[in-house]
Amino acid sequence: MELFSVDNLITLFMLVLLQAVLGFDNLLYISLESKRAPEADQARVRKLGIGIAVVLRIVLLFLLTSMISYFQDPIFSLHIDGIIHCTFNLHAVIVLLGGVFIIYTATKEVLHMMSLDDLELENRESRSAASVITWIVLMNLVFSFDSILSAMALTDVFAIMAVAIIIGGLLMIFLVDTVSDFLHKNRMYEVLGLFILFVVGIMLLTEGGHLAHLTLFDEAVQQMSKTTFYFVIGTLVLTDIVQTRYQKRLHRLHEISLAQSKKVKETQA
Repeated sequence: MELFSVDNLITLFMLVLLQAVLGFDNLLYISLESKRAPEADQARVRKLGIGIAVVLRIVLLFLLTSMISYFQDPIFSLHIDGIIHCTFNLHAVIVLLGGVFIIYTATKEVLHMMSLDDLELENRESRSAASVITWIVLMNLVFSFDSILSAMALTDVFAIMAVAIIIGGLLMIFLVDTVSDFLHKNRMYEVLGLFILFVVGIMLLTEGGHLAHLTLFDEAVQQMSKTTFYFVIGTLVLTDIVQTRYQKRLHRLHEISLAQSKKVKETQA
């Protein structure tokens, strides 16, 4: 089969687009996690973390194409009548652990922000650059399962999938500093970003539960679709925009009211 055929080029385009769409949540996590590194190292940490993760994604792609059954074979089951039924495989366990970690991270950051008395004196728990890179790489691999399995559904040509992963990685390296700078300059959107990350964690939990055929109290756990995910994200973004504009309007009306009150007092005096 010719590598650079029209069909393969179209498939490559679709895979790159898929990598870009599925990589949004990963990009957000990297932007937030990199803030734990020393400020001088943050840009290097983001790019190095993504670069290492891209190489490992290709290794993971090779493993999945060669040993897909090992990731899908059941490793343990749990059955309690009327309460829980599930059969876990390695894929489900990895996705579930990733979801738990994402929710833990988002919740911890939200609680941290609520406890701050002075944003200028924020004292975020710091980590070494190597530690942050390690977490970025590990979570990148968790996020990569969706994109790699989707790629395998579109083509069986390893080279096409590998090129798509490399192009997707380069796009992430190009965009990650922009996302991080935006969040740094617009601190109000950090809360929005954390709640988006929280939804990402829920999505991973539902996906892991679906993969494990998890049933709780005779109700099967259904996987959150990407359509539902982006609808929820769109709703969160729209709500944040409306609330921000409404708060600015209230603040402006409050300033006008104070100015009028001051003017009346000066007139009476």
